[in-house]
Amino acid sequence: MPFSLNSAAVLPILLLVLSNVFMTFAWYGHLKYTSSPLYMAVIASWGIAFFEYCLAVPANRIGHEVYSAAQLKTMQEVITLLVFAGFSVFWLKESLTWNHAIGFCLIAGGAAFVFKG
Repeated sequence: MPFSLNSAAVLPILLLVLSNVFMTFAWYGHLKYTSSPLYMAVIASWGIAFFEYCLAVPANRIGHEVYSAAQLKTMQEVITLLVFAGFSVFWLKESLTWNHAIGFCLIAGGAAFVFKG
């Protein structure tokens, strides 16, 4: 079978990456604007999260044709860490330390076991 971005194996990963970008902005983007009222952050985050769901739900529906639910969840968590690491550095201007890198690697290592078998 030739490689295709529309395949049930690849499309969910792409959708999960995009959904995680929205999710990360929904959950943490407001930290850059702490002078805004909290209720505004909640409303804005809720609006952004809608688009995250519009990507995550199809990713899981399509992906479940190829992956188990546990594999989809594991992919989502690893993708979340990668997106969050980039977001922390580039948007929040926070540095990542060796402790973060080691912790993320341990999580990714654990995720590899989910795909064994």
